[in-house]
Amino acid sequence: MDTSSKSNIRVLMFPWLAYSHIHAFLELAKKLSKRNFYIYLCSTPANLACIKEKEPSVEFVELHLPSLPELPPHYHTTKGLPRHLLSNLMKALDMSSCSFSRILTALKPDLLISDFLQPWAPAKALSLKIPTVLFMVSAAMPYCFLLDLVKISGSTALPLRSNYPREYDYENDNLTLQDRLLQCLEGSSSLMLIRSLKELEGKYVDELSALAMKKIVLVGPLVQELSEEENEKTEIIEWLNKKDPSSVLFVSFGSECYLSREDREELAHGLLLSNVSFIWILRFPQGEKISAEEALPEGLVEMVGEKGLFIEDWAPQKRILDHPSTGGFLSHCGWGSIMESMETGVPIIAMPMHVDQPCNAKLLQEVGVALEIKREQNGKLGREEVAKVVREVVVEETGEQVRRKVRELRESIRGKEDEDMDEVVNELVKLCGREANHLFSQSSGPPPPK
Repeated sequence: MDTSSKSNIRVLMFPWLAYSHIHAFLELAKKLSKRNFYIYLCSTPANLACIKEKEPSVEFVELHLPSLPELPPHYHTTKGLPRHLLSNLMKALDMSSCSFSRILTALKPDLLISDFLQPWAPAKALSLKIPTVLFMVSAAMPYCFLLDLVKISGSTALPLRSNYPREYDYENDNLTLQDRLLQCLEGSSSLMLIRSLKELEGKYVDELSALAMKKIVLVGPLVQELSEEENEKTEIIEWLNKKDPSSVLFVSFGSECYLSREDREELAHGLLLSNVSFIWILRFPQGEKISAEEALPEGLVEMVGEKGLFIEDWAPQKRILDHPSTGGFLSHCGWGSIMESMETGVPIIAMPMHVDQPCNAKLLQEVGVALEIKREQNGKLGREEVAKVVREVVVEETGEQVRRKVRELRESIRGKEDEDMDEVVNELVKLCGREANHLFSQSSGPPPPK
């Protein structure tokens, strides 16, 4: 396959198999493709099939994972994957390293941009003299904590090193999260990209740069532009149009986080007690979809009346957050949702669940753009606490400082997107040893010949 091109830098992108990661990689791919990069995006057929909008200068490359009895092809993604099968998915991805190596050899890209959970990817690229740039799609702060733990438990010398040799047999064992990160740091170039904002966590970006011994370039929020599908949900916007400015709470926990029945009921009663208008996106694990009336306490939907709008499964999140009537976002604190909230200037009510979400919630409170719903010592959610925090963020005078802080942050990042991307382009070009002038154009060049 001849993929040589004088006018394009050819980049193979390889995200982890979660849609939130793929979404961030795809948004970066779109922006780079407008600057005469040609992008290959590699993932499983299950993930690529979910991408509805095709980009002319982003070519999808299918990575086929081995078939495992407990992991059929439709589970080759985190979307809808039962949590107990996550380690199986990681194992299957590790077992596909040889297939990925063949893709690298066939495409011969100038550059690999990879996630941090597949450490064999930069190792394979290095063997072919292809530089790798790590792209972290979540905050710098959790990675700082992760590397600090490694530093505390071992030598304080830098750079931090994995306990495993680079030629480690990934297919026959499971590395810890720390070792996956360390292996990727060792095998990648001196450049790292992070989807974040200096205004939000500048000190943690600097700390991570020192710990990882990498130059870090921030790519900004990478928020997806409104799609045709989002513009079609007119009934939600019509409902919002009837509400006062900044008076509505948006409630959503992402596409892969689900509330227990007990939490769902306490949250419902808390929203009712708050007397704040709200839009609540109700999602359930695959195969468990039920109606709002069945999911919530008996009679609650009727009691809420016009104060609340229950949406089952999907809603145009960016469009809702951007609406002038939206005054707060009750969120699980997934990083993508945080980026959308910061870009639209909507304060967050944090209700984190797992992975990096508690760390993200801590960061938001530290910066002053969120308040957290505190659980009881036994982990239970309390309706009175829900109502109190909702009212404080959306209605009460005591929440004005949070509302003002997030508005200030929104204004400070407006218009910086092109500036951020120019820096990204400049660093990628330097890494590839190319001339940069024509790559700052907004018009995408032709795809490379095949």
